[in-house]
Amino acid sequence: MRNVVALFGSFVLVVMAGALPGRPVPSPQTHLSVSDIYTHPFEVDLPYDQKLSLDLRSGDYKVVGSTAEKVSVRTTGDRAEKGREVSLTFKHMNNHAELRMTGGPINNGPSILIEIPKASNLTVRLPFGDLNIEGVSGDKDVELHAGDLNIEVGNPADYAHVDASVNAGDLSAGPFGETKDGLFRSFEKTGPGRYRLHAHVGAGDLNLR
Repeated sequence: MRNVVALFGSFVLVVMAGALPGRPVPSPQTHLSVSDIYTHPFEVDLPYDQKLSLDLRSGDYKVVGSTAEKVSVRTTGDRAEKGREVSLTFKHMNNHAELRMTGGPINNGPSILIEIPKASNLTVRLPFGDLNIEGVSGDKDVELHAGDLNIEVGNPADYAHVDASVNAGDLSAGPFGETKDGLFRSFEKTGPGRYRLHAHVGAGDLNLR
């Protein structure tokens, strides 16, 4: 049975019902229309150790791992009101969740803070902008077409495989003993840990710290 709740606002939230541990996940989807994240920050429960994909519009983002079992999204800074113009969709099925952001101004958009469970296995795709990732201890698969990408990696011994590359720009990875600049710079390492890290920037700077 499909339940549709229509409220005024610019965001659409799609949540797969029954995604919490111990509950079966049925095939129907629950659709909720909610107000923008500038007025009412977005928040939804998400257990630890889930696969979480962020498909983001161009802009400036900070993704932070937290001890809470939830995903929250809000705008920050002096252009926070621009969040009224952005659309957000969230889907959750079994152990995989996807958050997608679209719309909004091409230039001078809002800065956006996304908080996720720190043990999430994270995938991020961002066309253009700046992206900072902190406190996420799971797998990380991050690609940015153009802009600056900064990832806090923690203990380098926690990783089984790391590969990082920049087509044009600077590549700095102090924890792994790598610093390169110029065109088509990359490195790859293996280690004793359990996590995997893939990071790529087309044009810009990549900093693993």
